[in-house]
Amino acid sequence: MMMERTEETRWLDTLDSKLFKIFPGRVVRKDLVKRLKIGDNIPVYVLEYLLGKYCSTTRENEIEEGIRRVKDVISERIVRADRGELIKSNLKKTGAHRLIDLVHVILDEKDDGGKYWAALAAAGMDHVHVSEALVYEHERLLTGGIWANVEITYDETRIHKGMTRPFVLNRIQPIQIASADLPEFIAGRALFTRDEWMDVLLRTMGYEPTHSDYTQRRKLLFLTRLIPMVEKNYNLIELGPRGTGKSYVYREISPYVILLSGGQGSVADLFGWKNRKDKPGLVVKYDLVAFDEVSGSHFKKENDKQMYKGYMEQRSFSRGDDKGTIQADAGIVFNGNIDGDVESIARVSHLFTALPDAIRNDMAFHDRWHGYLPGWEIPKMQTAYFTDHLGFVSDYIAEIFHEGLRNRNFADICETSFSFGNHLEARDRTACVRSISGLVKLLHPAGDPKREELEEYVAFSLELRRRVKEQLKRMGGIEYARVNFSYIETETGNETFVGCPELGITQLIPDTPLPPGDIFTVGYDPVEQRYSLYRIQIAINVGSGKFNLVGTTSRNIRESAKMAYDFLKANAKKMGIDRNLAGYDLNIQIISLMQGKDARDLGVACFVGIVSAILSRTVAAGLVILGEMSLHGVLSHVEGLGDKLRVAMDSGARRVMIPTANRKDFATLPDEVIDKMQIEFYSDPSQAAFKALTSG
Repeated sequence: MMMERTEETRWLDTLDSKLFKIFPGRVVRKDLVKRLKIGDNIPVYVLEYLLGKYCSTTRENEIEEGIRRVKDVISERIVRADRGELIKSNLKKTGAHRLIDLVHVILDEKDDGGKYWAALAAAGMDHVHVSEALVYEHERLLTGGIWANVEITYDETRIHKGMTRPFVLNRIQPIQIASADLPEFIAGRALFTRDEWMDVLLRTMGYEPTHSDYTQRRKLLFLTRLIPMVEKNYNLIELGPRGTGKSYVYREISPYVILLSGGQGSVADLFGWKNRKDKPGLVVKYDLVAFDEVSGSHFKKENDKQMYKGYMEQRSFSRGDDKGTIQADAGIVFNGNIDGDVESIARVSHLFTALPDAIRNDMAFHDRWHGYLPGWEIPKMQTAYFTDHLGFVSDYIAEIFHEGLRNRNFADICETSFSFGNHLEARDRTACVRSISGLVKLLHPAGDPKREELEEYVAFSLELRRRVKEQLKRMGGIEYARVNFSYIETETGNETFVGCPELGITQLIPDTPLPPGDIFTVGYDPVEQRYSLYRIQIAINVGSGKFNLVGTTSRNIRESAKMAYDFLKANAKKMGIDRNLAGYDLNIQIISLMQGKDARDLGVACFVGIVSAILSRTVAAGLVILGEMSLHGVLSHVEGLGDKLRVAMDSGARRVMIPTANRKDFATLPDEVIDKMQIEFYSDPSQAAFKALTSG
């Protein structure tokens, strides 16, 4: 029977009533957190623990009474940083005090054969006596600490090694819901539709899914932020504009997640202090280590970066001590800001450009990401986007994620219905399977998605991984050229290809003829260590034979262009050009369309462009000319041919001309390059110009 709606419950909707009925005591109104959060620097899951205890009701008067009780508890037991000494003074006066604080314990093995000491973060207390029995009962005290209700007493007779250590931790009650029963959770989930459950999880995160801006795709994007909490060793990167809530969920929803910012996150922080038993490392303590506003300070040493890469790939690490290899389950999440038009960046460069210099172009590092979440598709947060309806108490759902869902495995769930296309390599398949498993855990904890729902997760997971692979292709070329990700329906054999929305943009090389003197080429940039598309634009004016190059400060580019010009001056008559170049001024502008800074292999394209400008003849539409030449017109073998052809193809080229010396490389080119572009050969610069202008 549906709950009767009254003035006191006017905020309730159908989903609220259903959730409250099926999960009594496990839900709380999410807008109440905002009312209490202001002014109190305590995690949301602590506030929601108190709200779940005192405000787990739908009646407005009972909620208001509960809020008053929560405020009283906060006032009495939550310690502000500036009141630490006052708490100590009151303890001395009264002999006992109850607090809510973050408590952690260390073992000083050198102290009388081993002595446990507790510390209270907010109260600023350390060297607090704690019994071994309490530590053994609550082992999380040793792995990063727990928020808890504690009772501290003052005993001035406690002398330790000649020093008075009067504070004693007598009782501790962790702030957690012990009865986070997974079978009960799964049974409750079965009473909701998939879309209802998706909205429940969105409200649990604090968002209102009924807002018109929350499309089905955006809901999936938001839920992707939760995958590392339920899928072990899941590595996710999200780059996007500021103000989209990238870090909120990692900071507030779970005590098993830690969010690092600025220069935090050194190798010692993540993997433990060498030979220090009390410093086991964050990847051992937590389910997830998230980095906010990714900084480069923890990547200054190459060995440090190798530790990250090794762990992200192997799920284990070695600190070089007698402990050998240590296994850990924590995933790694990078959050960062990306500025500018994403579609333009995706075309001319790559979408890792916002990362620190030390890892920006490290392909092996980025190949470890299981998914790249497109943060630019998530809107900046507005008041209307936040919910005032019921969602799960954060600590309850955190326990479900940690104790229940992380230990389930749906890696093989799609095998009977779908298989992957041949462009997915082993690492790609692993990444996609992990993403699918995570989405199924979140939305179908019983492992029972419908076929069409599973297909949606398969396609979405392929996109998350393809976005990683597309950036690797832009950085590494032919090694990562296989990016046409697809899935195949087992029953019908139909193959569906999956793309990335940001790639569907206007091509850089137009398919219409360009003005005379306008031509495209691809060069290798030794500064950025990647291939870039260049556009060469040349204008000829009556003058005194001046050579003017603009658009670049590269000495190598200038030498390539000048060499081509000098060769033409010496051989113009042999080519049948009857104009005296000394009577013209030559203006060349070379534009890098992919932020290239240098290149030494643009000579033949410059030569053809100059001939095109002098004769006022256009070159063929969609043409790219590759090759370098000496002062005497000797052609060089084009290095990195496959990578250059890939850049040309991605930029919209339909035809490419290359030196005959590269004919032997033809057999090694990928089929898709040969299929999509017409490839022609030339034996000298004059022949290159003739072929380009004839077809133009």
